[in-house]
Amino acid sequence: MKNGIRKRKAALSTLASLPLYLFTLVFVLGPLILMIALSFSTRDGWDYTSVFTLENYAEVFSGMYLKTFAESLELALISTILVVLIGYPFGLAAAMLPKKMSRFIYTMQVIPYWVNSLLRLYGWIIIFRANGLLDKLLMAVGLTSEPLKLLYTYPAVVVGMVYVLLPFMFTSVYQVAEKLDPTLIEASRDLGAGKIKAFLTVTLPLTRPGLATGIVLTFIPSMGLFFIASILGGNKVVLVGSLIEELLMKSHNKPGAAALASVLMLLTAAVCALLLRKPKHER
Repeated sequence: MKNGIRKRKAALSTLASLPLYLFTLVFVLGPLILMIALSFSTRDGWDYTSVFTLENYAEVFSGMYLKTFAESLELALISTILVVLIGYPFGLAAAMLPKKMSRFIYTMQVIPYWVNSLLRLYGWIIIFRANGLLDKLLMAVGLTSEPLKLLYTYPAVVVGMVYVLLPFMFTSVYQVAEKLDPTLIEASRDLGAGKIKAFLTVTLPLTRPGLATGIVLTFIPSMGLFFIASILGGNKVVLVGSLIEELLMKSHNKPGAAALASVLMLLTAAVCALLLRKPKHER
């Protein structure tokens, strides 16, 4: 009797999960399989044929593409480090405030990001352009005597990356730190640990999952957010995402774009596996 009930529950559970499996197959695995298959196809003018080839991957690992990968990786690392330095302490501090104040800060931090990212980035153009808000402020306080050329520069792209990706780090850290038991920190202090040691031995290990998730959610998009480089960097900063867009929209090289996207996907998957891997003591 009990076995029959268990089998029926298992069958109902499987049936209820069927839409999720179907959605994953059609909208997640399906496009990935199509992209990988397309990456081994042969370009034929503006179209492609199903003839198997490795030339697309040979082009990806050529000098120009490798240079773009290196530059994208450098920008992603710089952006991620800055986001961690700003977002981690901000999220941790916000979570440790009284509950009402903590929720207020969380809400106020999230509300601006309900606005489209493109509109917010165009706001940075007003700030960075010659004789813009930042130039006027710097000249007013006497730090500069003439307008600076900040727009369409590498630092402007880094600022745009940090600005767009910061909420991912803040939210990830905040949601983990909010559940942190403050008595654990107090116990470590009672046992003789200083503020730094208590942070390194208690707070940091317990908030590591949120930190790792925030790094993944920051690093992966920063490799392909070509619209930020296009708006704030002009044509001076080229990312892997920019190359994929150019291959698709201008060169109509779908197999080449698919190969480039496949390599980018494998690279980001390797970074995810490395960052989300649990330490030995947790395993």
